[in-house]
Amino acid sequence: DQSGIAWELDEAMASQCGYTVTYSNWNNIEFRASALSCHSHLEKDIFIITIQVKASHTPNMKNATTHLKSARCCYGPWSPRELVCESNYMEVSVRKEVPQIVKKFIQDELEDWASAFPEAKAGEASIWQIVFHQPEKKKALLVSDGWSAGYGLNTTDTRVLLRIPYTAGQIQLVEDQGITFSSVRSCTLYKHLWMILMVDTTVACPVDGVDYANKTITWTVPKYIRLLSAGATGIKDVLVEAGVDLHKLSAEEMASRKYVLLNDLNAITMKIPIGAEGGYYKTSVSSGQHGAKYTINVFLEHQWEDNKWGLTKYTIIKEIETPFEQVELAITNNSNLTAKLMNVTVGTFLPDVELVNLTIEEAIVAVPEAVQRGYLTNEIRYPNGSKAYIIQVPLDVTSVKKEYMGANKRAYILNVTLAFTVHPTSETFVVPVVAISAVEDAVLPSATGFCDGRNLHLIITHGNVDQNWQPFISDWHLTPDTVKKYNYSLRDNGTHLAISVPFLSSHVNYEDFNSSGIKASLHLTLKDGITSANRRDFSVSCMFSSSELIQCLPNGTVIITAIKLVGVADLDTSLLVLRDRRCKPSLVTEKTATFKFNVNTCGTSRKFNSTTMKYENYVLYFRPGNDTPLYQLKFVCWYGLKQTLDVKYDSKKNPPPSIKPGFGSLALSMKLFREKSYAEPYQESEYPVVKYLKEAMYFEVELLWPKDERLELNLADCWAATSQNQDSLLRWYILLNGCENSEDSYRTVFHEVNYSIRVKFPQHLKRFEVRMFTFVQDTTLLQE
Repeated sequence: DQSGIAWELDEAMASQCGYTVTYSNWNNIEFRASALSCHSHLEKDIFIITIQVKASHTPNMKNATTHLKSARCCYGPWSPRELVCESNYMEVSVRKEVPQIVKKFIQDELEDWASAFPEAKAGEASIWQIVFHQPEKKKALLVSDGWSAGYGLNTTDTRVLLRIPYTAGQIQLVEDQGITFSSVRSCTLYKHLWMILMVDTTVACPVDGVDYANKTITWTVPKYIRLLSAGATGIKDVLVEAGVDLHKLSAEEMASRKYVLLNDLNAITMKIPIGAEGGYYKTSVSSGQHGAKYTINVFLEHQWEDNKWGLTKYTIIKEIETPFEQVELAITNNSNLTAKLMNVTVGTFLPDVELVNLTIEEAIVAVPEAVQRGYLTNEIRYPNGSKAYIIQVPLDVTSVKKEYMGANKRAYILNVTLAFTVHPTSETFVVPVVAISAVEDAVLPSATGFCDGRNLHLIITHGNVDQNWQPFISDWHLTPDTVKKYNYSLRDNGTHLAISVPFLSSHVNYEDFNSSGIKASLHLTLKDGITSANRRDFSVSCMFSSSELIQCLPNGTVIITAIKLVGVADLDTSLLVLRDRRCKPSLVTEKTATFKFNVNTCGTSRKFNSTTMKYENYVLYFRPGNDTPLYQLKFVCWYGLKQTLDVKYDSKKNPPPSIKPGFGSLALSMKLFREKSYAEPYQESEYPVVKYLKEAMYFEVELLWPKDERLELNLADCWAATSQNQDSLLRWYILLNGCENSEDSYRTVFHEVNYSIRVKFPQHLKRFEVRMFTFVQDTTLLQE
């Protein structure tokens, strides 16, 4: 004010004192003041208003900066009556003067005068009053009471002003030509010397009248409002002008913007294409959905003359906002697979939108914290003011899921939810982002197979796509628990899956049987653990000696195992018999039948020659009601006529062990220890372990199983490679044929292993020390 006091502006004070504060065009704050506002003052026809703006980065206004701004405007000439419809208040100002008495003057509303005398007489001298005309009754307020009720009352030397907030209690809604108006019908009374003067301070402002159709805003205002024209005759137009943001537009400017201003007999209509110059789009959120509204701040000035007021100036300032319209956001996958980078662009957005956080694997993280998880966000701005956000994530980030697509492709799936806020409304919305990129980097599991005379073995090397693939034989799921039932072996060390199945088992297929032996095969399928789809098939086939099917014991007992070939699908192994059909199998599986009998029974025939006895029999299969065998398996046992068995007897209590070559499963481990004492190994979670060149590394290899003191562990070859593939061609031998490498600058050192609480069998362990080194190619270090 003129005294330099700063009055803090709130909504109530703004509507009472003639101020309007709006946010416009993406974070711009617009301040408008009535020329007759509370704290404006007049100097020689110049209206002056000074505002103080405080700005801070925090809500508590800490470290706020202060700005002073003065505005000076020359306003005139004034019309006898001026009406202003602002977005938060209505204002009417009327010229005050002492009229001359005209003999032929006819008072058109006698009741106002009748009520004026007692109301004015009751008031104090020189005290203004305002009388509100309600349908039921009239209500008079002193100026002081009017201020307390939120009304703005003011006078200058020549004018009387009444300002009414749209929330005032005396507001009435009336309809005129289908348009609803907020109105107040009032008279302002004051004493002037020996006279009581009454000023009509009626005001009305349109509430609606806006229509949105065919991508066009149509704003209609009745031309002569009955409430404002009561008692007037000889009405004629003087001026109709319109504009945007308080700037009047010429007819040429309107045409260039494709605005249309129609001045008809009963109404003034303004048509504006949605999206036209002068307005702006702002972001809006409805039910969590992202959208936009077009906003334009238009005004209309209508001046007319009549015999009651002379010239009336009617100004309507109206902010028009179109209904919410949902806007689809583009999500563009620009991933750079060569750089192993997921790159997704989200947008475009209007400038009033800001990215605030990301939801990564159900965890909400702010934008700065997302960088620590591998999520880099960049904001890009376009020349028209809009913007987009780029999300960059390396392919190897754990939250980027990987799924096998078939052939040699893997799908990298980025699933992140972006949360945005809208300024200044603080509305929020989220955008789920799912981006999928196909990369030709799938490594499928591979397998090698072999047999050892009694078992079939498959060793499957894991790839990078089989994390949830599970091994099946037929439809039987191989798990560590289920294989125990059949005495199978199943081991998985993380890089390899080893499966061993005995030759005579339910899940082995027997494909052929001839003089060369038995062709047996094991078929294994890796199935997707989620979809159960077949992903990979492996098999191993071997020839086994037919002697595996027969045991001719010295006491004359014969044990025979008959097998069901793959080609004989309908053979029931439980119906197999020997030559004497009363001899049935003692043990039956789906694919085998085992007979145990003496050579003198079951129709076994016997033949002699000079040195041996030969016993023969057949395993037969008959269809019910048919005496011709469908299946026939001949077997023979040979016994020597003269055979001597030597039995040695040794009185020593602990005879030396007899070592025979054979087959079996060994379980071993190799560990890296912290110190030469071999007391504390590195744990699995500590790998990879960082070592410096020439720093000593202490290795221990141990035979874990079987715990047989007759076994001794010896190391043949030990090497280092540049990858985890044990078949890597780039390698350096640390041990060669059980000895240190003579070509090594720092030779491997063996350490003696002694019995301790941890070491029960020292012969089951080998310990050695190696100096840290690196691979070089020419003069370049191979960092991998």
